[in-house]
Order: sequence, then C-alpha cells, then structure tokens
Amino acid sequence: MTAFDLPPWIVYGYLFLLGAVVGSFLNVCIYRIPQHEQFWASLKGLAGSPSACPRCHSGIRWKDNIPIIGWLKLGGRCRDCRMWISPRYPAIELLNGLLWMALYWLEVPHGWDTTIEDSGVYAAMGPQGIDGSTLLSADAVVHWRFFYHLVLAETLLVATFIDFDLWIIPDGATLPAMAVGLIGSLLGQVYLVPVWFQSPRLLHDVTIVRDVEPMWSWIFPKWLDPLMSGPGVPEWIAAHPHLHGLAVSVMGLLVGGGVVWALRIIGHTVLRREAMGFGDVVLMAMVGSFLGWQPTVIAFFLAPLFACVVVLLSAFSGLRREIPYGPYLSLGTLAVLFGWRSIWPAFERVFAIGVLIVPIAILMAAGMFSLLVLIQGVKWMLGYELVPPDEFPGEWRASDQNQYHDGEKTDLQQGQWRRKQWPGTLSGRGQIHWHNWRHPPM
Repeated sequence: MTAFDLPPWIVYGYLFLLGAVVGSFLNVCIYRIPQHEQFWASLKGLAGSPSACPRCHSGIRWKDNIPIIGWLKLGGRCRDCRMWISPRYPAIELLNGLLWMALYWLEVPHGWDTTIEDSGVYAAMGPQGIDGSTLLSADAVVHWRFFYHLVLAETLLVATFIDFDLWIIPDGATLPAMAVGLIGSLLGQVYLVPVWFQSPRLLHDVTIVRDVEPMWSWIFPKWLDPLMSGPGVPEWIAAHPHLHGLAVSVMGLLVGGGVVWALRIIGHTVLRREAMGFGDVVLMAMVGSFLGWQPTVIAFFLAPLFACVVVLLSAFSGLRREIPYGPYLSLGTLAVLFGWRSIWPAFERVFAIGVLIVPIAILMAAGMFSLLVLIQGVKWMLGYELVPPDEFPGEWRASDQNQYHDGEKTDLQQGQWRRKQWPGTLSGRGQIHWHNWRHPPM
C-alpha cells in the first residue's frame, strides 16, 4: 500500500529529505511565532524578512541553508562573523526527517498483499475506506490519515520546543492546526474510532449490578436505560460519514480542551496557583480536533507518566519543581499514535460503557478535588506554606523595567558590531563619559 507502489527505500529516503526541509521551516516557526503576542502578527512574522545572523545581520546563503549539511559544512558558525549557531537547528531537522519516516512506517502498510487492517492505527470500528471510490479507497485512506496526523505531529514539535524555551504555547502554533483538524475531518475517513459506541450488553450488565448492589442505583438511575439499550454503533454514523467525521473532531476539541480547563480550575481553586496554562488547554483542544475525544483522554492520562520521570529527576538533582506541561501532553499524544495497537484494546472497554462515562467522569473530578484538599490539609498540619509568595510583589512599573534592563545590559552594543549611536541615549543613562573613555572619537 506504499505510495505509487514504489520501493520502500525510495519512499523513506524521499520522506526523510522532505521532513528535514520542513524541519528547517519548523525552526523558523519556533523562533518567530513567540515574538508577537497577537495571533495574526505571529503568522505574518513567518513570512517576514529572510533568515539572517542575529549578530552581524548578514543573510543566510542558500547553500548554507541546506538542512543538516549546511550547519555541518560551516562547523556550526556564521560564515561572516563566526558566531556560534546552536546545534538544535540541525537536530530538529534530523528529528523531523525521522518523524516523517516513523509515522509513515506506522500508518501505511508495506507490501503487495497488505490491507488497511495492517495499519498501526487500525481499529475494527474505525474507517475501512469506501469500495469503488478512488479518493476514499482503503489505499487512499491510509495516506490521507498519514498526512492528517503529520500536521498534528509537526504542530506538537513546534509547541514542545516553544514551551521548553519560554513556558508558553502561543495561539499561532496551535490554532492553524486546529483549523486543519476540523476541515480535514470532513473527509469522514481519517478518525480512529467513532464519536460514540457502547457495549451491546451494557443494559444487561448494569441491571445485574443494580440488583446485586442497590446503592449503585443513584449513580446509574433507571431513566438512563433507554440510552443504554441502543445499538453498539449508532446507525447515523454509517449513513452520514462526513458529518460523523466533523462530529468526531468537534467532540474531541471540546473534551480535550474541557478536561484540561477543568483541571486548571480545580488546581487553581485548591492550590491557589496556576496548575495548567491556558496554552495547554488550547493544545489539547487541537489534539482532540485530530484524534477525537477518546484517544485525547487517553493521551491526557499518559502525559503524567512522562512528567513524573522528569519530576523525580528534578527532585534528586535539586532543580526547580515547576515544569512546562505542554511537552508531556505532546509525548502522551505521540504515545497514543505509535502504541495504538497495544493501548486501545486496554481502554476500549472503558469507553464502551457509553453514557455511563459521564457520571464516572464527574466522580473522578470530585475525587481529584477531594484529594488535593486532603494533600493541602496534610501540608497545613505539617507546617508547610500553602500559598507560595509572589515572586515580584507589588506593581512592576516602567522605572523598574528600565532599571532591570540597564542592569542586564549595561553596554547597549553588547554582542554587536560597533556602530554610531545618538549621544542623547548615553547621556540619559549617565554613560556618555564612560563611553567616550572606552571609545574615544576618531
């Protein structure tokens, strides 16, 4: 099922080269998007002036802009001023090339006798392709879904490195991809699992539970019985595939963003500090627009496993405890994709309880709130400070900003080639005599 029945080594070689080239553009996105607070300004900044050295401002030549090779050829330094260039740039290009190859290997089966069932993101209740259709045949669906998920993976990479650098996830890094997730879902064949399904034995099993343990009747009231007696997969899903694809995306957006927003509210209410940034809310809403609500919930619960490893390492190394959470949400999302064959069967029974997942989710939220209150109570009994002090108490005024800036950069031309400067600026800073002593006029 590989593209155009080409040999795999040609396909993977082409994918790596194209991924590395796109990785060079991702470096531009990581650097330029956070430079503007406004959404449209951040997008316009991507189409701004060509890339140049931040010290000497000389433009980067095309032969030096070849992914990976250009950096190696220059020895990691600017051709003109020899300023050191971070190895992260070629590392991201290499990583992105490998990501394209890995995602294609996962999603597109290889060989003449392969079918859509051999895809790494296949689920029995997922899309099967449309017989007789060229655009949405089984062969086409695996490739459409590969490109669809590729947009998601690229966005996660950009958001991850921005969050690592600045502890923010700008809307310019997530909202365009969210639009692609919503529009692409209209194909009706790129989702993983239906927006809604339930076990055909659900009502029978709940009735037995209520008969054995009457206390469960208030959690699973009988007025829910009509909702638990329907078919496993609603008939309208097959009748309206394009509408269903959009429903998967919209529901994933709402649940993905809503789960993180609920945790943000609970954490702020109990801990009196920001537990999750709003950028994380938008990030998971974007993930939900691509994967649907069930895989997004799984990714949300897998993310703490990756974060706990870093927290433990930070605790033993004495580093700061706060961590940007966006990278771990991204890792959880990629773990769902690449481990789909193993992860989904373990969670399928959970989501097969249909409408009953709503009261269970409410109970889980209440349990989390109670657990945080209990933890805070124990900390109070042990004498720990419950509300951390403000890092910068009081109002940060313009004079504070000027004093901070002057202390951080006493020489206005630090790290730059020497150039002429208006004397009034130096006089206002009280540095005119010092400047004339260090740089006597010719």
